Amino acid sequence: MDQFTYQHLPEVQNKSSINNVFIVGLSISQNYRLVLFALFTVTYVVTLTCNLMIIFLVFITKLSQSPMYVFLSNLSLSEVLFTSNIVPPMLYILFRNGAFFSLAGCFMQFFLFGIFAVTESFLLSAMSYDRFLAICKPLHYTMIMTPGLCVCLILTCWALAFLIMAIALSLLNTLYFCKDNIIDHFYCDFLPIVKLSCSNSATVEMVVSFLSSSASVLPFLIIIVTYVFIIRAITRISSVKGKEKAFSTCSSHLGVVSVYYTTLIMVYVVSPGHFVMVNKVLSLLYTVITPLANPFIYTLRNKDIKAAIRQTLTTKQRP
Repeated sequence: MDQFTYQHLPEVQNKSSINNVFIVGLSISQNYRLVLFALFTVTYVVTLTCNLMIIFLVFITKLSQSPMYVFLSNLSLSEVLFTSNIVPPMLYILFRNGAFFSLAGCFMQFFLFGIFAVTESFLLSAMSYDRFLAICKPLHYTMIMTPGLCVCLILTCWALAFLIMAIALSLLNTLYFCKDNIIDHFYCDFLPIVKLSCSNSATVEMVVSFLSSSASVLPFLIIIVTYVFIIRAITRISSVKGKEKAFSTCSSHLGVVSVYYTTLIMVYVVSPGHFVMVNKVLSLLYTVITPLANPFIYTLRNKDIKAAIRQTLTTKQRP
């Protein structure tokens, strides 16, 4: 273990049960920790500002009449909640060079982390279905994607995420925790928590793995299928401008999907906890950089968002 992380680590006592856990954070020197603390603080503030700006713009402009932007505002909301669940505790851990948290608090962070991550996955698939209807069935779009269906899809995304994580948390609570209370990570994820258990966790790991895989793979398959039909429909458009216009309505969503699933695969498939430092670095991309990138992708590549920003600024400047 790195000397910078553990030189002041309190001695871990042998206990029959664990009430608190020590989260290590990043194993780096103090100077680097201070630099990262400042960098992550700025990143967090910018992430909150950009995502809240999108939510604000959607609900004060005509964008609220478009299902795509209602989905987008919920995506931004999930990003705000996701980063607020992970980054502030991470900054505290980074500043203190490791910190104690209650086991119950660790469970709650994992529970909320899962809800917001799974909700984002489902919302991205719902948005792909919205784009499928808009491009493949434009004449029937308003009849199919009604405000009621839009709200129903959004509520379903949040409800399914809550249900999946409620099952995962209840299974986690069946385990008995009595091993060393050290989590060598910067937040409470499933595998680092399970490592603290002295129970037979094979069944719990299998069920939770199935649930988490279903929550990411199934939405991803929906996205792939919908874009197969979308691309086929775009190729049938005769004019070049028509093709460009149709593709431009999907480009932002494709960009967010690419960033989201690339980082997700790197964290949970390429390095699923076997290489601790590599997993930490990749997790930083997933929990810190991705929520920052998404609003920029939508802002920079979306004419409607840009127009809403200009409209809002112009209105405020008028006497």
